[in-house]
Amino acid sequence: MATKVFMEALSPTMEEGRLVKWLKNEGDAVKNGDVLAEVETDKAIMELVARGEGVLRKRLVGEGESRPVGQLIAVIAPPDENIDALVASAGSAPPTEAKPAEHVVAKTQETAGATSVPRSTTQAQGEASAPPQEKTPPAAAQPVQPAEPTAGAEGNGGQLRSSPLARRLASERGLDLSRVQGSGPGGRIIKRDIESAQAAAGAAAVRPAAAAAVGDFEDIALTQIRKTIAKRLVESIGPIPTFYLTAEFDLTRASEMRAAMAEMGDEFKVSINDILMKALATALAQHPEVNAHWLGDRIRQHHRVHLGMAVATDDGLIVPVIFDADRKRMSDLSREARELAKRARERKLKPEEYTGSTFSISNLGMFGIDEFTAIINPPETAILAIGAAQDVVVPSGDGYVTRKRVRVTMSCDHRAVDGAVGAKFLQTLRRLVENPLMLVF
Repeated sequence: MATKVFMEALSPTMEEGRLVKWLKNEGDAVKNGDVLAEVETDKAIMELVARGEGVLRKRLVGEGESRPVGQLIAVIAPPDENIDALVASAGSAPPTEAKPAEHVVAKTQETAGATSVPRSTTQAQGEASAPPQEKTPPAAAQPVQPAEPTAGAEGNGGQLRSSPLARRLASERGLDLSRVQGSGPGGRIIKRDIESAQAAAGAAAVRPAAAAAVGDFEDIALTQIRKTIAKRLVESIGPIPTFYLTAEFDLTRASEMRAAMAEMGDEFKVSINDILMKALATALAQHPEVNAHWLGDRIRQHHRVHLGMAVATDDGLIVPVIFDADRKRMSDLSREARELAKRARERKLKPEEYTGSTFSISNLGMFGIDEFTAIINPPETAILAIGAAQDVVVPSGDGYVTRKRVRVTMSCDHRAVDGAVGAKFLQTLRRLVENPLMLVF
C-alpha cells in the first residue's frame, strides 16, 4: 500500500517549507521512522520522518525548492505497485478528510538529535495545516491513469499544459517550461510553479558569503525565515497603533554587582544583559497589564513571564523564549540565554523553544547602538529595546561624576497599554535595575 509524503507543518507557524536535502534516494528502502529529508521551516531546519514502509519510489520536489504545507512531495510504495495516478496528482490540494492539524502529532526530529518533537497543539491564527502521510490502496483497487511527465503534463498535441500567465512569466524570466514541475490540476504549470522554479534556480546559483558580484545587481532568494519576518512585521508596524517611551537607567550598581559576582568564579559570571533580563522579568511579574497579548476582542494578561529574546542569525532574526524567566536565578537565566542563542544561530531550535513568549527584548548595545525602537511582535503588546551601556558625566553635588548608564525604549501597543501604564512599568524596571540587590530577594 502506497504512502503519500506531504510537506508537513514542522513548526506552529509554518505555511511552506524549503526542501534543503534529501536523505533518501529514489529506490532506497524506507522503514517507518526513517528520516527522509531536511526541511527549512520559517524558524529552523527540521527532519521529515517517514510514516510508512516500502521503497521511496518518487521524489516530487527537488533540493532547494519550496512547497506549501499539505502538498505531496514524495511517494513510498512497494516496488511493484503502480503509482502513476499518485504522481499525476502531485500538486493537488490535500485531502479534505484529513484531520485538523491540532489533532495530528507530527513525527519530526530536530536536526541535531533523535528526540521526537510533538506537533504543537496551539497554532497561530491562519496557520496552514498538513495531513499526515497518507496510505492509499494499491493501484489494483483503483483505476490506473497513464503516467504524466514530471516537468508538466502534456496535451494539445504534445504541448506542455500551462496557464497563459505562467507562459508569459516564463518567457520574461528566461525559464524553460520543460524543466518546470507543474502543481496545477493534472500537472498544469501555473504562476506559483514559475516563481518556485525561479527561487530554486536562484538558491542553487547563489550561496551566501560565496557569490561573486557579477553585473550591476544580484537577486538573493528569500529564505523561509526571511519570508516569515517580512510577513510578521507587516502585521505589526502598520496595523498596531504604536507609541514609544524612552528612559535612561543608571547601571553603576549593576556593574559593581556583576564585577563582584565574577570574582566569585566562572559559574557566577553574568552579563549586563542578563541583569537587565532578570530585572525585566521581575518587573513584568508585577505588571501583568504589560505582560499581555492583544487578541482582537480581548486582552489576555499572563500570570507567567515567558521572555522572548531577539537573536540575530545569518538568515535573519529569531526570538527564542526563556519560560518562567522571573522564577529563575540569574545564573540559570544567564546560562539558558547563552544556550538558546547558540542553538538559534545554528538553526537547531525546536518549535516549542521559539513560540509562546509573552514579552520580548531586543539588545543592540553590543553593536554600539546608543538607542533605537523595536517593532512589536504580535500578539504581544510591548517590546523593550536596549542600547549600549556608556560612561556619562552627570552632576553630583557641587561637581560632576562619571556614571555607567543605558538608554531603553519601550514600544507599546496603545490598544492595550496606555502611556501612564507604560511609564509606571518603566519606573518599576528602573528601581530594580538601579538597585539590583532587590533581584535576589
